[in-house]
Amino acid sequence: MIVLAAVLAGCAIGPDYKRPPVAEPETFRGQATAEAASLADAPWWEVFRDPVLRDLIHEALRNNYDVRIAAARVQEARAGFVATRSDLFPSLNYDASVGRSNATPGLLGKPGGQALATSNFYSATLAMSWELDIWGRIRRATEAARANLLATEDARRGVWLTLVSDLAQAYFELLALDVRLQIARNSKDAYQRTYDLFLDRFQLGVASKLETDRAEGALGGAEATIPQLESDIVAKENQISVLLGKNPGPILRGVPMYDQPVVPTVPAGLPSKLMERRPDLRQAEDQLVSANARIGIAKAEFFPKFNITTLFGTASPEVSALTGGSATIWAVAGTLTGPLFNAGRTLGTYRASVAQWEQAKLQYEGTVLTALREVSDALTALAKLSDAETGQDRSVKALADAVDRAMDRYRTGLANYFEVLEAQQQLYPAQSVLAQIRRDRLLSHVRLYKALGGGWSLTDAQWQDQRGALTTEGDQ
Repeated sequence: MIVLAAVLAGCAIGPDYKRPPVAEPETFRGQATAEAASLADAPWWEVFRDPVLRDLIHEALRNNYDVRIAAARVQEARAGFVATRSDLFPSLNYDASVGRSNATPGLLGKPGGQALATSNFYSATLAMSWELDIWGRIRRATEAARANLLATEDARRGVWLTLVSDLAQAYFELLALDVRLQIARNSKDAYQRTYDLFLDRFQLGVASKLETDRAEGALGGAEATIPQLESDIVAKENQISVLLGKNPGPILRGVPMYDQPVVPTVPAGLPSKLMERRPDLRQAEDQLVSANARIGIAKAEFFPKFNITTLFGTASPEVSALTGGSATIWAVAGTLTGPLFNAGRTLGTYRASVAQWEQAKLQYEGTVLTALREVSDALTALAKLSDAETGQDRSVKALADAVDRAMDRYRTGLANYFEVLEAQQQLYPAQSVLAQIRRDRLLSHVRLYKALGGGWSLTDAQWQDQRGALTTEGDQ
């Protein structure tokens, strides 16, 4: 039987999987030169150095509901793989029965004849059934189930990476909101002083109503901004709390936004390495492998199935005699079943499997292009936002100097306070824009890390070792 299984393992109907060729560029667009080193080689705890953010990520990876759901899906897929693979082996079942019978005199003879004695019947049998996988249908089904298992594991890795990235982005957005709220409060205090001054001067008859109204309008605008920012902060804290798997509540801050490290250029590595890192690319290929195997399953349905059934056991009128002196029962049977006419169902199933493979192939190729685009977008954003921050920082410094000069001119009587108000109305929005640019730089850094599949710097051999270990866990 073992020899027969080994012989049958040599062939399987259907196409063997080959990774479809994808035209990959030598470098990412937005990358100056190709280099092997990559930001994604570093684990997240080295990329995000804020100790508070690190603690938040640790907590999220332990408690986040999406992470726990993904883990449960892996367990489900592993159980499905084991169940499918079991069809490759014989199925052994037992049966035990006991009976007691009697017959009336008139059943077997004339009425009034002698009654038959009451009899007992005991039997115990072992039955084995085995489908010979001559055409490889079960092996293709096992191949598809294994690919589905690996796809769920890659999906779980994708959930981890997405969670780390989403949490880091939400945290940096929260820090940016803190900065913008402080700017709004500073501007509100400054506009309040300006309005009080103009109101006093207006009541003394030395300031116009126009100047007073403009000062009051600036104050009202600043006051209106503060509640909205405070609401945004609460919403962002609630978002982070849900990512942490807990009820909405306040979130601890660590390093202030302007002290968070961010560099203008980051090594992105080689495009060919994306397949080794990005979980979504691995998942898309696993789904393609599964679709490829299902073609073989559908094709095997055109051919007959061969089954072997054996039975061995004993039967006796006495329980004690089952192990000796009883009658032996045995049987061996072989069956062959195959399709003769089903109105095109088998052909339709096969054609559907080919169409599903084509969809999976296109999905895989599209995922590769999306990955390349995301890396290029993040690289370009990092470089351009660095230039934008330099220019905006220059603008803020110049406008701050303008406010100081306007105040000096006002104190010396060379200008009225209206010049101070105009300078302030240019400075505070510029400070808010600068905060948003710094936030966007931090977010682009996170997006690049995610686009590169950060944290999964494994070679193909290492991936295969891990995937092999994953599918053997069900044997233990």
